[in-house]
Order: sequence, then structure tokens, then C-alpha cells
Amino acid sequence: MVTAVSPTPFEIAVPDEVLDDLHKRLANTRFPASIEGAGWSYGTDVGYLQSLVDYWRTDFNWREAERRLNELPQYRARIQDVDLHFVHVPGKGPAPTPLLFVHGWPGSFSEVSKIIGPLTDPAAHGGDPENSFSVVAPSLPGFGFSSDIGRPGMNPGTMAEILAELMTDVLGYSEFVGQGGDWGSTVLTRLAHAHPDLVTGLHLNYSSVQPSMIDAAPLSAAEQQYLSANQEWSAREGAYNSLQSTKPQSLAVALNDSPAGLAAWLVEKYRSWSDCNGDVESSFSSDELLTQVMIYWVTQSIGLRGRGSGIRSGSCP
Repeated sequence: MVTAVSPTPFEIAVPDEVLDDLHKRLANTRFPASIEGAGWSYGTDVGYLQSLVDYWRTDFNWREAERRLNELPQYRARIQDVDLHFVHVPGKGPAPTPLLFVHGWPGSFSEVSKIIGPLTDPAAHGGDPENSFSVVAPSLPGFGFSSDIGRPGMNPGTMAEILAELMTDVLGYSEFVGQGGDWGSTVLTRLAHAHPDLVTGLHLNYSSVQPSMIDAAPLSAAEQQYLSANQEWSAREGAYNSLQSTKPQSLAVALNDSPAGLAAWLVEKYRSWSDCNGDVESSFSSDELLTQVMIYWVTQSIGLRGRGSGIRSGSCP
């Protein structure tokens, strides 16, 4: 690792002209024809999307969402050609454990906002101060308010080294634990393998690793059922990854130009991948969904994330 520059404070401040342009685009949205009775069967429900876009245009308050996000102490640091954005909240307690919290897709660093209080100051939430954490929640390179390197070469291993440098050279932690989901789980797993002296524990809420079926012992009925269910899920829900892994730039042209299209692409995943029983707003409010969409919109990072998906699969140079 090389010594990184000191972090500089960062606040989100989206220019008014970006918001004015957004509202014009929302007002001029061309919705596709809906299929009677289809609901979400073919992707995003057009009726739901129309309601969400109308709320986005007339009632959603980005400045309030921006204010709430800026309540999190944020910084940027230049590491390996990346201006890395991150939240850092030191814990309150006798010996807080450093915790690296790494988001996935279609999420962002803001996922930590609901739990950062109890993690960093458990005593204020009825917990034991002995169990406090110092939380670091970065935006992965190419996501949100972190820059991309602007050329091929970003991959989970590279991201892992950048985060290791953030935790050690920039913030001065000699060891830490990690929490990761989706992309975060992949990056943290790479980091733990490369630096077992730094990572003392991992908690992952996503794992894409499966045992090889070559020369495998006969499967039990439960194992066969699991593999069948996984194959069915992949056939039904995995098409997005094939597209983002092979032709991400073509998709980015559409999603970076249409806020309604971007919302359709992201919100459908929140519905499909959460335990909402078909009602996405029973798990995420409209404001929560639109805040996540806005982070991708105002940073124009949806294309960068797509290239990352291609790098993971080896499809992009």
C-alpha cells in the first residue's frame, strides 16, 4: 500500500440546474403501453411507475433528503486514482470496534443511515457501550459520490485494495471487521483473503458461492430442491446481470437519460429482492426509493456500475 492523502470533508450539494433539468424530464416522460392485468409480471408495473413519477415531480423534496444525508459525516480521499467518498462516525464507548460497511447494488452508502446510530452509540439506544463500533461506510468506486478510474481495470480485487488503504493509511485502523451485501460481500471477501491480518471478522448478507457439482456425492432431496429453486430464480430474475455484464454502455445511454427509466430499473429490484410480499412500499417508502434513485441520477453513476458488473463476470476488457 502507499500513503494516501488526508480526507477532506464532503457535503452533497446538487446544483439547482440539475434538479430543474430533472423535473423537465419527469414532466415529459413517455410511458410505454401497459398490458392489462400484467402487474409486475413483465417488469415494473407501469401504473405504479406513473404514480411514483408523479410523486417524484410534485411532492418529493430532494433538498430535505440531501439535508438528511448530510447529517452523516462524509469525506473524500484520493486513493489509487479514485476520489473515494465515505462516511466515518467514531464509536462512543471504551473500545469501539472499527466496522467497514460496504453496500451493493442497487443500493448506496445511505443504507447505513438507519443503523449507524445504534452501532456507534449503543448506550443512547438502550445498549451496552462495550458493544460500540466506529463505522466507515464508503461509496464503492464508480458508485454514488465516489469517482471511477475512467478506464478498464476496476474489479473486486482493486476495490478491496482501495478499501484496505482507506481503513489503514487514511483512517489509521490496524484491524477491523466488515459487513457486506451484494457487491460489498464480494469485495470484502477479496479483502479478507488478501489481508487476513487486517480483517478480524466478516458478516455477509449475500453469497454467490456454490459448490461444484463435478464428482459430487449424490444430492439429498433438500439439496436438489435448493438447486432447482436457484436455477428457476436465476432464469426469472438474472437477466439484468447478463445485460449489465455484456453491454452495459448501451443500457447506460437509456438509464442516464431517462429518470423514469432509471427508477423503473432500480425499483423493480427493490420489489423483487425484498420481503415485501409484492408491495414494495411496505418495505421502502417512496422517499427512500427515490433517494436511492436520485443518488444514481445526480452522480450519473448507473453506467459505471454496469461496467463493474461486466468486470466481475470477465465480459468487459
